[in-house]
Amino acid sequence: MIATRLMGGLGNQMFQYAAGRRLAIKRGVELVLDLSYLTNQPRGDVPRHFELECFHIVGRRATAPLDGGRVQRLLRLGRSNAFRRLRERGVQYQPAVVESPDNTLLIGYWQSEKYFKDEEAQIRRDFAFAAILSPEKRAVAKTIGENAVSVHVRRGDYVAHAAASKFHGVLPLEYYERAAAVITDKTENPHFFVISDDPAWCRGHIKLPGATTFVGDTPGPGHEDMQLMSLCRHHIIANSSFSWWGAWLNARDDKIVVAPRRWFTDESRDTRDLVPESWIRL
Repeated sequence: MIATRLMGGLGNQMFQYAAGRRLAIKRGVELVLDLSYLTNQPRGDVPRHFELECFHIVGRRATAPLDGGRVQRLLRLGRSNAFRRLRERGVQYQPAVVESPDNTLLIGYWQSEKYFKDEEAQIRRDFAFAAILSPEKRAVAKTIGENAVSVHVRRGDYVAHAAASKFHGVLPLEYYERAAAVITDKTENPHFFVISDDPAWCRGHIKLPGATTFVGDTPGPGHEDMQLMSLCRHHIIANSSFSWWGAWLNARDDKIVVAPRRWFTDESRDTRDLVPESWIRL
């Protein structure tokens, strides 16, 4: 078996699932989703829960940690079917991860498509949305035309939660202005769809050079906003794994994706493997 520990919100869980799923396929074994972190989060973390039910995923769920004390005792006794931890070291892609043996437990974020690129078709099938959009979001989807551009503005915990704010930080308005200029230079009559967890703030601050729809903050699961992003032809994403996946799930070969060069407040972090090479970084 291959196991992957799920942590963080929807976008992070998707990266963790994709890395584990690809490795399980290559090894021809079962995938196990370790939910122990989500069911017993450390104090001070942004509250999270299991969010992958909106997709057609596979994998058995385990709520107890697969690397607990009993498992470690089995390892010391030489039991080959006990999980061995493989922890992520930094943000860069680690090639050795994709060669991991059976009975590996992945612990990390694995934020690069390089961990699953050779199984892209299967990952896309797994991440097909299983749920029907709510009436409010379905009405928005009907207005998404040929030159639609999703614009994701992440605020929420990046503003209100001290740790998240310190680690990620909110992108400046200048980034969105420059990104919109790139899109308008390459696309005729773009229609911008601004999707955010703070739409009221966006209406008062985001000014874009073209038709603009501010998607309302209607009650409902967050994956609906990701689905709306994926329906657009082009994308301006935030420093957020949520909008990363909103853009990636759009399978068009001719899409334009603009991503921020600064993904974390600590600019010394090497994020060259985080954003696909075909995307534009500003």
